[in-house]
Amino acid sequence: MRGLNLLLLLGLLGQTYASWGDKNKIFINCLTRCAEVQCDPSIAQPLPLLLRLTFWTCSDDCKYRCMHATTTREVEMGLAVKQYYGKWPFWRMGGIQEPASVAFSLFNLWTHVGGLARIRRDIPEGHPMKLYYVVWAFASMNTWIWSSVFHTRDTSTTEKLDYFSAALTILCALYFTVIRLFHLYPSSRSQLTLTQSTPKGNSNSIRRLWSFICVVTFTCHVSYLTLLPTFDYFYNIVFNAVLGLTHNALWLAYSLPFGPLRRFPGRPKSYRPSFVKKAGILVGCMTAATALELFDFPPLGRIIDAHSLWHLSTALIAPYWYRFLVEDSRDESWHDQRV
Repeated sequence: MRGLNLLLLLGLLGQTYASWGDKNKIFINCLTRCAEVQCDPSIAQPLPLLLRLTFWTCSDDCKYRCMHATTTREVEMGLAVKQYYGKWPFWRMGGIQEPASVAFSLFNLWTHVGGLARIRRDIPEGHPMKLYYVVWAFASMNTWIWSSVFHTRDTSTTEKLDYFSAALTILCALYFTVIRLFHLYPSSRSQLTLTQSTPKGNSNSIRRLWSFICVVTFTCHVSYLTLLPTFDYFYNIVFNAVLGLTHNALWLAYSLPFGPLRRFPGRPKSYRPSFVKKAGILVGCMTAATALELFDFPPLGRIIDAHSLWHLSTALIAPYWYRFLVEDSRDESWHDQRV
């Protein structure tokens, strides 16, 4: 945990140092001139249609033009690229602020649509985990929709919708992981689950308590970030990192040869089908991909940055995770073995 805090601190320090671009005198002077010449209501020309459709204002357009003019000048002088208002300078496409992140967010959306179809098609009806996976898939799709909206136009509202949707998806993933790995799922009337593994009353109570904890946690998380006068970015990073790393640690424990968990209903802890190791590999890939969020760098060609590459990496990992969930759900141990 101490190492995680150090990584988060280093990432935030790097962002703080890189955000000095909007305090640059050259940039400020450019903004002043642009506002006087381009934004005077008596002489101002309307912005192009695509900019108006994506809610750009004359002031926004001035910031964009001056940001790139200043960046170009500083690059020619051999200076490092800086952030402006906490964002790297990206070339926009039409009215889209960060085209690469939007494209990769839509790629993620497509992979989760395909994953949902796989869950519905390949996991038998009546399986106690199917509904949880379907809900998580919808939460993921919602996240990537708002991610694409946020990277199209960064506003206070789209930012919160993006961050809150992401937190909900991560919490949903941890929620179903605890239910799956600790066998808290409700009993099924079908022949899918073992008779001896049907949860007793205490398991139902634990599942309800866990559900309540997750609902309260998300409600408090959103309320805290909404009611603050300024958005607490550091807390938001730590909150999501703790949830994500806990989720990954649980699946890693599931995958280890001598893990502490009983993986499947009615089977001993030693029962470990060959596909189980995939969980450890995939959460390892997820954790490695998260490093792109912590160690940011200026966008290559002012198009692709670490954040967009993180979006690309999650889109590449997601189909394999859905395949693993299907394999786990179709293991023979879920079927009723009558004595």
